[in-house]
Amino acid sequence: MMTNLTLENIEQVCGGTYFGSEELLQEEIASITTDSRKVEEGCLFVPIVGERVDAHKFIPDVMSKGALCTLSERPLEHARHPYILVESSLQAVKDIAEFYLEQLEIPVVGITGSVGKTSTKEVIASVLKEKYRTLKTQGNFNNELGLPLTVFRLREEDEIAVLEMGISDFGEMSRLAQIAKPDSCVITNIGQCHLENLGDRDGVLKAKTEILQFVRAGGHIILNGDDDKLITVPETRGMKPLFFGMNEEFPVYATDIKSRGLKGMSCRIHVGEESFEVLIPMPGKHMVYNALAAAAVGMTYGLNISQIKAGIESLEPVSGRFRMIETEDLLIVDDCYNANPMSMKASLQVLQDGLGRRVAILGDMGELGENEQALHDEVGTFAAHQDIDCLICVGQLCKGMAEAAQAEHTSLEVIYVPDRETLLQNLDQYIQKKDTVLVKASHFMKFEEVVAALQTLFS
Repeated sequence: MMTNLTLENIEQVCGGTYFGSEELLQEEIASITTDSRKVEEGCLFVPIVGERVDAHKFIPDVMSKGALCTLSERPLEHARHPYILVESSLQAVKDIAEFYLEQLEIPVVGITGSVGKTSTKEVIASVLKEKYRTLKTQGNFNNELGLPLTVFRLREEDEIAVLEMGISDFGEMSRLAQIAKPDSCVITNIGQCHLENLGDRDGVLKAKTEILQFVRAGGHIILNGDDDKLITVPETRGMKPLFFGMNEEFPVYATDIKSRGLKGMSCRIHVGEESFEVLIPMPGKHMVYNALAAAAVGMTYGLNISQIKAGIESLEPVSGRFRMIETEDLLIVDDCYNANPMSMKASLQVLQDGLGRRVAILGDMGELGENEQALHDEVGTFAAHQDIDCLICVGQLCKGMAEAAQAEHTSLEVIYVPDRETLLQNLDQYIQKKDTVLVKASHFMKFEEVVAALQTLFS
């Protein structure tokens, strides 16, 4: 059961009107779902009106499967089951999530930033589980619907929540942080994401730091001090930022950084007066920053350095996030979950450590605003000067990326392909046995199909 989520409390919290048997008002719901296929006995169904589907049409089926109650944005004539009439199902979900999190009274670590939110969340959760029963955001459930659905997975036995918070516009972070009210917030960096709404990196900084106004009094603000924008964040409501990075002046910093190829990164992490050697089992210098953020959070919540080390070293990669897939003939670096200029460059740097021919299959990046073509070209120029063998650029915007790479007149082989379908038809012409292949693009490019095709290419 979900603590204090009785039908009466839900009615009050979301400003709704209850219709149904008065005897059920004190019943606690067992779970909350917006997916009619995941209905459980005693759950609350929340019908969301989407662009393609209005989930209200599933209400009769959901109630017949054992749901206790449903929300509805319109009166349900002749309904023989309880329902709560609300103005907006989406707003109701947020209101219920805020109330529910307050009932549980467990600490929340909120994570945001332009690049690396998900991998940072994974390392932080991996560290905290060494001491606490930890619930973390799954997949990309980090927006105004996904965050409440993550909160609804919490139960009384959970001891800490690690919640990822993604935004694309001003005001969005305030709405998310109003729900989460984090005890600690971590900001990874300020990059060139969502510039079509936020304008420039100063706009990104302003939007991301809206979270600081919602950190609980006496909480913790944990920031990447090597980021030129984040280092300017002042003391906020009596809370001084705790900075991490490569600067020995910071409370948490790293030295002796070494690449172990695609096996990961090793470094020495300094936490206060103590330090420890650690192998981070994912490649790229950006993973050192993610581990430093996790060490700072671990220190904040009373973990010792052996627990922090164990948590970092037991990290498991997420599908689509620099996941290594080894077939008999290829090493595929599945980094196709999402992309922006900063993460593209980081991935290209890591690819240099691959064995055999090093091939990058890069696709279009979305949501970059009016400078999107220049930002794609910039990645092409950067790629031309990395120690890789072949760059395959896929998509309309990537045509400029390919041309920029070719203009550098290096030994890099550059191939331009107009779309994913053409790429899939010709993969066997581009890829050779024993290649290391990086696959990366924005989510809308559906490059998971490319990863799947590579896995069966020579079989």
